[in-house]
Amino acid sequence: MPNSYSQVFVHLVFAVKHRQCLLHKRCDDLYRYITGIIQSPKNRHKLYAIGGMPDHIHILVSMHPSQSIADLVKEIKIASALWLNEQNLFMGRFHWQDGYGAFSIGMSQLEAVTHYVLNQEEHHKRMTFREEYIAFLEKYGIPYDARHVFGDLV
Repeated sequence: MPNSYSQVFVHLVFAVKHRQCLLHKRCDDLYRYITGIIQSPKNRHKLYAIGGMPDHIHILVSMHPSQSIADLVKEIKIASALWLNEQNLFMGRFHWQDGYGAFSIGMSQLEAVTHYVLNQEEHHKRMTFREEYIAFLEKYGIPYDARHVFGDLV
């Protein structure tokens, strides 16, 4: 639509199924693959940062209005899992955990969140992924049942 403008920054977070630590040395290739999905001519989003740990991933993206957050996450998870499995890097099949977190940020937070996403290893010296994720839910006022965060029981 002509004369439609948007700037929506979203911080996405999702985990490897059962939070298995599978992404150790595969991250650079995986991140490039996911970047290609996000910035493809079809999707037209802008990637600001991608990072994570062996059991989860963070993505900071400016969303193009032609695709919903849910559809983008679904596309990333399906395509990247298929790609990882085609690489034959794992005993068995790679799967992402069901669900995801999507947190909106403002322009004034862009630099800080970019730094946060790119420095996950340093951050996780002080906090587990579960603690981090619950902190996001609480910071953004998202109701949740701690017994069912990522589908597992406390």
